[in-house]
Amino acid sequence: MIRVVLADDQSLVRAGFRMLLRSAEGIEVVGEAEHGGAAIALARELRPDVVLMDLSMPGVDGLTAIRRITADPALAEVRVVVLTTWAEDENLYRALRAGAAGFLVKDIEPADLLRAVRVVAAGESLLAPAVTRAVIEGFVARAPDPGPPGGGAGLGVAPAAAALLDVLTGREREVLRLVGRGLSNEEIADALAVSPLTAKTHVSRTMGKLGARDRVRLVVLAYECGLVTPGSARS
Repeated sequence: MIRVVLADDQSLVRAGFRMLLRSAEGIEVVGEAEHGGAAIALARELRPDVVLMDLSMPGVDGLTAIRRITADPALAEVRVVVLTTWAEDENLYRALRAGAAGFLVKDIEPADLLRAVRVVAAGESLLAPAVTRAVIEGFVARAPDPGPPGGGAGLGVAPAAAALLDVLTGREREVLRLVGRGLSNEEIADALAVSPLTAKTHVSRTMGKLGARDRVRLVVLAYECGLVTPGSARS
């Protein structure tokens, strides 16, 4: 049974999602929160598989709640998915950077909602790397701050971000760059002339060394470390 917590300050939105989720086999809504503080408390108390989190809530907002949940080692298995009304919201980048496994627009089709919850509960990233890259580049394009040289405009890359690369081998740095460009494991295998299994192993080791919860986080890190810059990834 996939256990879900709904966090949204609008009761009507929660009711709609609750009805859809409860109608599906193998999914259970175990808690609801009207603000981020309650979402954090429910995550700690119930240890759900998935938290569907609105970003704009009173008191503790969704972004703060995501940061606190993903930073808690005891909640390492809890996956947070952002609920948004606008796929161009610049806070989506911040949410992905904070550890969200992806995002859903609130007018999503019911079948797509159920599929997304199952994908995230299985430990996969909801967004394809290329979609994540598009969110990041959309944020960068609107950011007024040009950012440090080589770090990607508006990303606020600090030396500490680039220092993360020190824990990686040369091959793992290349893998991180390719993931950041939006390549799948099969495409990475072709690019490096290795087997798909070897490529998958490299990706897993890179995630482990960087403490990345999922592939989405690797894409964010690739930009923050300067391995990928806006406009350099594939279209």
